[in-house]
Amino acid sequence: MRVLVTGATGSVGGHIVEQLLEKGIAVKALSRKEGNLPEGALAALGDLDQPETVEPHLQGVDSVFLITQSDQSDTKFELNKTIIQMAKKANIKKIVALIDFYNNPIEEVIQQSGMEWTILKPVEFMKNALYGWDETIKQEGVVRHAFPNSLSARIHEADIASVAVKALTEPEHNSKIYNLTGPEALSIRTMVQQISEVIERPIKLMERSEEQVIQEWKEKGYDDEFIQYFIIEMVKNPPAEVYTVLPTIEEVTGKPARTFAQWVSENKSYFI
Repeated sequence: MRVLVTGATGSVGGHIVEQLLEKGIAVKALSRKEGNLPEGALAALGDLDQPETVEPHLQGVDSVFLITQSDQSDTKFELNKTIIQMAKKANIKKIVALIDFYNNPIEEVIQQSGMEWTILKPVEFMKNALYGWDETIKQEGVVRHAFPNSLSARIHEADIASVAVKALTEPEHNSKIYNLTGPEALSIRTMVQQISEVIERPIKLMERSEEQVIQEWKEKGYDDEFIQYFIIEMVKNPPAEVYTVLPTIEEVTGKPARTFAQWVSENKSYFI
């Protein structure tokens, strides 16, 4: 078996490459730039935004792990669709796709591709705690965030990878859609407290107002519809799916899902 892993140097893809190699499976590791890869992985340069750069690497592999772009514009949809069609043309037998937790039309394209398929739909990544937090924690001992009591069942990227590896290597996961969460629903307030405990430094949580957040995103160029959906509906008032803990990780892998405290311990160097 040989597997093509897209986004191979990313937060999920990197774990997949490592776990496949541990199983003795040959890996083509696709990324836009040269990066550090585990010994044994075959580097393959390609950009998902330029399918013609990906097509040669689809040759000679049995399965592909595909990260679909979360941007649901018509352009991104067509790019994803083109790569899926190329995979079918290259006689790839199995596609395991990482897609949005919420309705992405590329899901239907995957299901109708004629290949065996498994779809992974994780909620928010634990790694998102780095964005906008790492530098302020490191430099000021502060986190500035709105809606600190909103909940999310964030997932460790290595757990997503473990399910992907199962799906790539075991037939019983064919035609399955796996919604994936971490083992607990945590608020921003609790996450900040856990980071503080791991790095053994006090962190002050400074609550930002809804108006401040809306203005910031407007200044970034986002329109009112985007802000209303992604900031107000998904962060301030998240739907139950965002914070409802599911047992999928343990059911598929046989191991309990990794906690946020474990993720922080593994990544504490970003905060100190």
